[in-house]
Amino acid sequence: MDQMEKVSVSTTRLYNDFPRSAVKQTSGDGKKSIWFFEDGSGDMKDLLGGKGAGLAEMTRAGLPVPPGFTLTTEVCLAFYEAGRKLPDGIPDQLRTSMAELERRTGKGFGQAHDPLLVSVRSGARVSMPGMMDTILNLGLNDETVAGLAKLTANPRFAYDAYRRFMAMFGNIVLGIPKDEFDHVVDEAKQKAGVATDPELTADRWKEVIAQYREIVRVHTGKPFPQDVFEQLDLAIAAVFDSWHSKRAADYRAFNKISDEWGTACSVCSMVFGNLGDDSGTGVAFTRDPNTGEKVLFGEYLRNAQGEDVVAGIRTPMKISDLQSSQPDVYAQFVAIAHQLETHYRDMQDLEFTVERGKLWMLQTRSAKRSAEAAVRVAIDFVREGIITQAEALRRVDAASLDQLFHARIDPNEKYKVAGKGLNASPGAATGQIVFDADKAAERGNAGEDVILVRVETAPDDVHGMIAAKGILTARGGATSHAAVVARGMGRPCVAGFDAMVIDRRHRTATIDGQVLKEGDWITIDGTTGNVVVGKLALIPPPSELPEWLAEFLGWADDAMRLEVWANADTPDDARRARELGATGIGLCRTEHMFMQQDRLPVVQRMIISDTPEARAEALAQLLPFQKKDFAGILEAMAGYPVTIRLLDPPLHEFLPSLEQLLVETTELRLTKGESDPTYVDKMRILARVRALHEQNPMLGLRVCRLGIVYPEIYAMQVRAIFEAACELTGRGVDAQPDVMIPGVGTVEEMQVTYDATKAVADEVIAAHGCSVKYRIGTMVELPRACVVAGELAEIAQFFSFGTNDLTQTVYGYSRDDAEASFIPRYLEKKILKDDPFQVLDRVGVGELMRMGVERGRIARPDLKIGICGEHGGEPSSVAFCDELGLDYVSCSPYRVPIARLAAAQSALASS
Repeated sequence: MDQMEKVSVSTTRLYNDFPRSAVKQTSGDGKKSIWFFEDGSGDMKDLLGGKGAGLAEMTRAGLPVPPGFTLTTEVCLAFYEAGRKLPDGIPDQLRTSMAELERRTGKGFGQAHDPLLVSVRSGARVSMPGMMDTILNLGLNDETVAGLAKLTANPRFAYDAYRRFMAMFGNIVLGIPKDEFDHVVDEAKQKAGVATDPELTADRWKEVIAQYREIVRVHTGKPFPQDVFEQLDLAIAAVFDSWHSKRAADYRAFNKISDEWGTACSVCSMVFGNLGDDSGTGVAFTRDPNTGEKVLFGEYLRNAQGEDVVAGIRTPMKISDLQSSQPDVYAQFVAIAHQLETHYRDMQDLEFTVERGKLWMLQTRSAKRSAEAAVRVAIDFVREGIITQAEALRRVDAASLDQLFHARIDPNEKYKVAGKGLNASPGAATGQIVFDADKAAERGNAGEDVILVRVETAPDDVHGMIAAKGILTARGGATSHAAVVARGMGRPCVAGFDAMVIDRRHRTATIDGQVLKEGDWITIDGTTGNVVVGKLALIPPPSELPEWLAEFLGWADDAMRLEVWANADTPDDARRARELGATGIGLCRTEHMFMQQDRLPVVQRMIISDTPEARAEALAQLLPFQKKDFAGILEAMAGYPVTIRLLDPPLHEFLPSLEQLLVETTELRLTKGESDPTYVDKMRILARVRALHEQNPMLGLRVCRLGIVYPEIYAMQVRAIFEAACELTGRGVDAQPDVMIPGVGTVEEMQVTYDATKAVADEVIAAHGCSVKYRIGTMVELPRACVVAGELAEIAQFFSFGTNDLTQTVYGYSRDDAEASFIPRYLEKKILKDDPFQVLDRVGVGELMRMGVERGRIARPDLKIGICGEHGGEPSSVAFCDELGLDYVSCSPYRVPIARLAAAQSALASS
């Protein structure tokens, strides 16, 4: 048995024999600031973070975990309160804790003859993969590295560990760009004529370290820190500081994670995977995170440390290959993986190190997974008797179901596959190449389709990954940073595409012999791993639900109280909505029908008409179009209600813009003269556009005001609706039309439009001699409508909250302008917690809705109430609608599955 094996055995014996709760470190207020692993438990994530709680739980279960301790999230918050420095008393507590760690391991922190080295790791209460900082091999300096080399009789390992520590510390703590250290290693490999880091000798690493010392001196004006306690204090401060790094803040904003939680920091005795071919490091999932298949999924790198796998610095081998090279280690790992999954009753994400044939567990946490995997794992766990259907429904993030409807490459496309990488995150994407995250964010946020192309992604790239359509990396595997983050965001990703050579200096990528520059188009398929040079057509995802998802959402339907309807303007939209589980149409926008090319000229002729007679003639031509539209939607939704909103936007939206007409008429006058017929027609339109011009069209002649001023428009639409319904009824189709009057603010407006609608509807029904059940209601989208809801409900038979416009009128924001200008800044400055057009504002808009519901139902207890704004497909907004007692939510067809699950989760939360 060699020295390192003796140390490992000794460590395990000392650790397992040590009594629990022997050391307690408390802050000045009496709260415990530092917890040794065996003192904590898995349910202490809020205090110890997910990593610390996982290490504590594995320790309590008797699994092989290196000894260590965790500084709590409360210490992190105190760090910020103290002005981003360690709170008083913490450095002394750290020294006491390190002395205890020395006793447990038999090693000395900063002692050359047998140095204790530690890792310093971040860990928030929820997984934020790669978003915060970790430092390995802390405790090495010029003296201890020599001692480690002598102790292990392996100088290459010792100096490799030291250069890793210097690079991580230099980058994370001292703020020196990582590329400066990487460049030195690249030059060393080139000079030595080798391809990989493990091929460099100890002497080469010494040369690298000498250059690192100079880099640190140039950047900081000081030598690299040699005092190990100074290293520890600075490293812990840097980990806490990384909670508010840009990448972490971007990730939290995208995933709606609170900024107020803070991160814990775990200090753990180092075990080494870079001691030779019998050592290594790996990351594994207890099930496939892409598909949910019940198979161990992961990767392992021989002779490496943890960051090599996660950062994608080398392309690893599959975890199953460990079975042939180290069968005993593999068998032990499989058993532990099964034990942890059974214990946590959930799929786990595991990190581990093998040190000279001995397995050490470094992390367990609930695994990030694709939406498909989340649903399939939940179903399997129910079938295996591990969890109930209710628990399964709670476990799947409703918003993540959007990932299930990814684009794919059009099968009619003829293309050559330029190469194949790892299928890291499903879906296809096409876009222009960008090589850095800042440019990806800039161009992506401007509406351009871009693919972020990198050697490997780093946590600092998250803002670019959010904005990109997809991610392509030359290195890394299915558990690399790029893969994990892309899966969580639903972005297609191909990783480990080693056939691609990136020239960072000249900003080019060579793929299959072609040199591509920034701006060139590529297409990636994260489902297959294929990479194609050029722009390919993509097909939107299918509307039909897979059997496994249909089964899962069937459970949701059984649990939910709310109905889920859809917004649909065409028969195809309506059919798609039904296929996805919608049980009604909550919003059919008639203005979209007017925009079609075959009817827009008729609409424009109606608008510019000088007399009611001319207007009526144009409307008579539009009626057959509208009737056909309504018949198609009502038939597609046979047996379910279809809510048709009468014309909503101002008339000028159907005409050319004033600026466009001025240019066209000027050109015609100069080139063809004022007698030209086209010029005369254009001038008539220009005159009408000027007459319709308003200073604030959003609050002008639109919604019900339009139907009151021009009653013949609404009369035509109502006639078309009921002629279509009556003809369908005559054919045995169960047509259920509801007519929605938009923008009502006074009871008088409600009465006038209700009476006019009912008169035409009853006339048509009587003329056809049939029976059609219908309701007339209003879209509640003005604050005044909420206030007078009781009066409106004495007339209206249903309410539908139009939360898009209601949000605009409550906030006084113009949506199109606000979202393009100040809302992003407001979110950044925390003036707004969420974009109110994306997430329903419960305090302002929500309270008006509550008022409308309560007052409306006092006047009419059976009042049907729903929501048809875009909030109807946002999970937290759906939950609020359930809380208010609404009858249904209506959203776009592809968000219907999201709303179904969100409605079920809301019902389960309140049961």
